[in-house]
Amino acid sequence: PSRTTRTSAMSASKRQKTAAGGAAEEGGGASSSTLNAATGKEQDFTHLLPPHWREEVHGWVRDDVPSIDIGGFVVGEKDEEAYLYGKSDGVLAGVPFFDAVFDHLGCTVEWRKQERDVIDASGGKVICAIVRGPARNILLGERTALNTLARASGVASAARAAADVGIAHGWHGHIAGTRKTTPGFRIVEKYALLVGGAATHRLDLSHMVMLKDNHVWSAGSISAAVAKAKVAAGFTSKIEVEARTLEEGFEAAGAGADIVMLDNMAPETLKAAAAELKAAHPHLIVEASGGITFETMHEYFSPHVDVVSRGNLTQGYDVLDFSLKIARASDKAALAKA
Repeated sequence: PSRTTRTSAMSASKRQKTAAGGAAEEGGGASSSTLNAATGKEQDFTHLLPPHWREEVHGWVRDDVPSIDIGGFVVGEKDEEAYLYGKSDGVLAGVPFFDAVFDHLGCTVEWRKQERDVIDASGGKVICAIVRGPARNILLGERTALNTLARASGVASAARAAADVGIAHGWHGHIAGTRKTTPGFRIVEKYALLVGGAATHRLDLSHMVMLKDNHVWSAGSISAAVAKAKVAAGFTSKIEVEARTLEEGFEAAGAGADIVMLDNMAPETLKAAAAELKAAHPHLIVEASGGITFETMHEYFSPHVDVVSRGNLTQGYDVLDFSLKIARASDKAALAKA
């Protein structure tokens, strides 16, 4: 049977691009988001996953079946195949996690779409994969696998749409997520950002150093906070400091911060501050953050802004709609004719 035809862009991305409006200031060089989007098909981000990621997946299955499974008793061990249908437009992501659920349950998965492919459901639902195995095992893994795939694909779709805007504006910097991830689900959401073409930002509290207002207030000053962080961070970890004003940005840069996050500033104010900071500290990385949405993020693009971070890429994102259905004779006949 032939595979479903791929599309070059998802309708949601087109809608969001239109909302973003015209071009912002152009920056120099190639965007890392551009490179990710352009070369993503050549990358296997599964190789990034830590040794324990499968154990986390097994834990999700245990969480969903803490005791007996009466529905599984009803269907028994009959060999079945089930079709995974994509029912909304977006970027497919989370394939290794979906696979791991069913591998754990003794089932196999044959993919008809590949990770990073765009699902175009404008003409109706699309068969993305076929799961084969004992009926009760397929249904044991159904909801856990679908939940994971729907959320990962939602993050990747939002990331792809955001990265596409950066590309369209010729901006040189990174579109990034934040540490606003779902407890216990961080690895999937960070993974999905990469699949979509965005940057992960720091992965956790142990990755890089970020000194925010609470750190500064408790330490007494930005300079004191940076000095103490340097004692432990040494030369191996970058230090980022949140700055609410240009003056705080200069204090952070002067104290030796590698990255200054300009937080909750109006776009023009932030871009002017970034230009002044870069003029005095050319190697400083400047991040724009705080209340930035898909519709407004292009307003922050500038040759002097290197990162635009958005917490809503992994918090409050839309999910893609998938379903997994045991194949009936009519479904198999329709697939054979496709």
